[in-house]
Amino acid sequence: MDTQVGVAHPRQRTRCQTRPVPDFLVRKAYTATYDRPEHLTLASLGKSPVAPASEDEAGDRSRSTFTEDESLPTMFRAKLQDYFKSGYDRGHMVPAADAKISQEAMNETFLLSNIAPQVGVGFNRHYWAYVEDWCRRLTKSFSDVYVFTIPLYLPHKDPDGKWRVNYEVIGSPPNIAVPTHFAKVVLVSRPSSPSTPDILEVSTGAFVLPNAIIHDDASLESFVTPVDTVERAAGLTLFSDDLKHASKHICKTTKCEVIVRRFDEAQKRPEVRRTVSAPR
Repeated sequence: MDTQVGVAHPRQRTRCQTRPVPDFLVRKAYTATYDRPEHLTLASLGKSPVAPASEDEAGDRSRSTFTEDESLPTMFRAKLQDYFKSGYDRGHMVPAADAKISQEAMNETFLLSNIAPQVGVGFNRHYWAYVEDWCRRLTKSFSDVYVFTIPLYLPHKDPDGKWRVNYEVIGSPPNIAVPTHFAKVVLVSRPSSPSTPDILEVSTGAFVLPNAIIHDDASLESFVTPVDTVERAAGLTLFSDDLKHASKHICKTTKCEVIVRRFDEAQKRPEVRRTVSAPR
């Protein structure tokens, strides 16, 4: 099963140069192959040369529409019809709010290759949206921010004691697998001190959330998962071992907290509209 990975560049402050690396395993009686992304290393970290957009050319999500990605072969392409009456939101992997640099960048986040089925109320429209906002706000404390969004299909233990993976497939004919969970994996860096701008303090962390309703007061730290565990579940190598060993946990260098404010509920109650806002 292919794994869809969204790598966000919040405010165009970061770059990510991971590329597929084919591994050919030549055995006596057979040859096997699999692809993995080239992982991030300490040497590969650096600021993006892309400057922030001016207000005149900033992307406007109201002008974007969900679109099938015609760059993919038809047989592997998600279709708009697949989501019709599916009961799931078309959830962005790289958030639209991370692509305000231009209308073209914004439109690209609405390609269905950047979309996965997500539970709407209680997840995509609420807790998950605020996790995305927390990731964006990391740019206020760190010079470089990398955010990986990874759909996962995780096993659960059945009453008979055996572990199984069960997930829904939407579309007619069935075409899109519904992830059981989503991971946010972050890597941030900043100069260790003003006098040593070339020596980076690096922090990493991973959070795995179920694709389900999450209570508003759930602690973000309750979803902390080792990066290695996410890599193993996804079949990916995101960071080099040296980078992992050199990094601190993100929750040790910044506050891992999500405060959900029900913007949709405020719309129904005019008296609180001025005090409640959705993440931008």
